[in-house]
This record gives sequence, C-alpha cells and structure tokens, in this order.
Amino acid sequence: MAYSLTWSPTARLDFRDLVGYIAESDPDAAYQFGQTIFKSVERLPHFPESGRIVPEFSDPTLREIIQRPCRIVYRLKHEEQIAQIVRIWHAARGIPKL
Repeated sequence: MAYSLTWSPTARLDFRDLVGYIAESDPDAAYQFGQTIFKSVERLPHFPESGRIVPEFSDPTLREIIQRPCRIVYRLKHEEQIAQIVRIWHAARGIPKL
C-alpha cells in the first residue's frame, strides 16, 4: 500500500518563499523550479525510503532528496504510512533546522 504524501506548514512556507524569491527576477524559472520540486517528491508515496538518511541527524525516519540547490527533507511515519515533507532547505544555509 502506498504512503500518503503530506507537507508541513513550514515546508509550505519554504516552498512559497523560494518560488517567490526566484519569481522576483524570473517568473518562468520560478515556475520551472516549483515543478521540479513537485516532480522530485512524487515518487515518495510508492518509494518512501528512496531518499538518503539526513547525515547530520542519523535518524532513519528523517530522509532527504537533493534537488540542487535545495535539500527536500521529509519524515517517514511508518505506522500511519505517511511521508511528510518537513523542510525545503537551500543548501547554502547549512544544516536544516527542523
């Protein structure tokens, strides 16, 4: 059975802020970036463990997908069968704050 894919409020704000920042100078690039993020996470319901474990936290339920220049951090809730996007973190900002 496939997992549900959800977004935390913080991840939604991260996404909005990143797309908004890009749109200030290039709306087409912002749209493309948004589509790339969505495409990067669309496999998670069927392959929830496909991302790597976030090395800074060493927690097997906390994983990430690298979509340069961002880290898409998600948490697996196995009992509820949920993959929750928790942050979309620009790599230049260092370690994701969860």
